[in-house]
Amino acid sequence: MKNERFSILKRVKSFGYAFAGLKTLFKSEHNAWIHTVAALLAVGFGFLFRISPHEWLAVLIVIGMVFAAEIFNTSLERTADFMKEEQDDRIRDIKDLSAAAVLVCAITALLVGLVIFLPKIICFFCW
Repeated sequence: MKNERFSILKRVKSFGYAFAGLKTLFKSEHNAWIHTVAALLAVGFGFLFRISPHEWLAVLIVIGMVFAAEIFNTSLERTADFMKEEQDDRIRDIKDLSAAAVLVCAITALLVGLVIFLPKIICFFCW
């Protein structure tokens, strides 16, 4: 990378590229929509049950973690497909590992949600 001067315009353009990436994610990945529904439910429950600032922090971190993992997974899968179109067990393993990372993040997010919301839901119905 050559030594370029800092440019506000280039930094603003870089946000445009990032938003284009999000647009691509939502146009091409059905799981991104599933994650969005789960995130909206978590945020809705957060407002409904008036969770604490620390609980909000945990919810927001795991939401971001799941979306970041999905973006990395999609990027890796597309790169692998671009590099080698024919079947290859090594590429399959790489893609499976990448998908497993998303699964681990999603399960972690679910567990955080259960720890935060399950006692509040139980309390709500016990009243």
